[in-house]
Amino acid sequence: MSGAMNFKNCGSVLVTGASRGLGLQIVDSLASGAFSPGKIIASTRNPASAQKLQELAEKHPNIHIITLDVVNQDSIEKSVQEVDHLVQEEGLNCLINNAGINVVADFHTVTAEKMIENFQTNTVAPLMITKAFQPLLKRAASRGAPGGEGSMGIHRAAVINISSALGSVELNWGKQANNFKWYPYRASKSALNMMSRCMAVDLEPDGILCMAIHPGWVRTDMGGSEASLSPEESVSSMFSVIGGLTEKDHGSFLNFTGDMLPW
Repeated sequence: MSGAMNFKNCGSVLVTGASRGLGLQIVDSLASGAFSPGKIIASTRNPASAQKLQELAEKHPNIHIITLDVVNQDSIEKSVQEVDHLVQEEGLNCLINNAGINVVADFHTVTAEKMIENFQTNTVAPLMITKAFQPLLKRAASRGAPGGEGSMGIHRAAVINISSALGSVELNWGKQANNFKWYPYRASKSALNMMSRCMAVDLEPDGILCMAIHPGWVRTDMGGSEASLSPEESVSSMFSVIGGLTEKDHGSFLNFTGDMLPW
């Protein structure tokens, strides 16, 4: 948990897809931990129906709920304006692109429409959101922080893309390939990994760290009841990793344990 304590040095964290599952747990753990950042900005497509998130916000005054439909460009641009008003001259320190869907389809049931639907949310949306928030991330990175001008991490500015080991081309063989014949999801996460590496190249001159992380197989609506990790276990481990990220992790694809994953 030592790495997680670095969130104390993080002025603001934006979490997409925060109304349920892993996103809701990320917000809950950030708010209730001893390392809570200054502002937790939780985005959801429909705040009015996000009852659990609303209850969290009532308990923790540093949670700010905003509307964001990750596949709607107008919604993305409006959310940037809202976050800009919240963070002001300090900028945005950490963007966690968590929102995602799983369109289950194997070789026989997959269609072009199913592929495009999964790509739109899991691959295109994180790219468009990061692009839109880049000025706020750059503003935060330019202010510097403890650790030196050249250092990277959540204390300056970071983009964390929630990916999946199922997006690993190398690991998609044998038992894993036979058990998870999810063409749209796997391809979208593999593409997200490439987007993460591409964005890392372009964000590096601004001092913005960018990487992808696998949260493990988590017991959520998406992960199912047979998954090996509880949301609390996954998020606790990820926070330890994310909080400890430095320039050596820029452009990487890591497991929730902090180990490198094959592309």
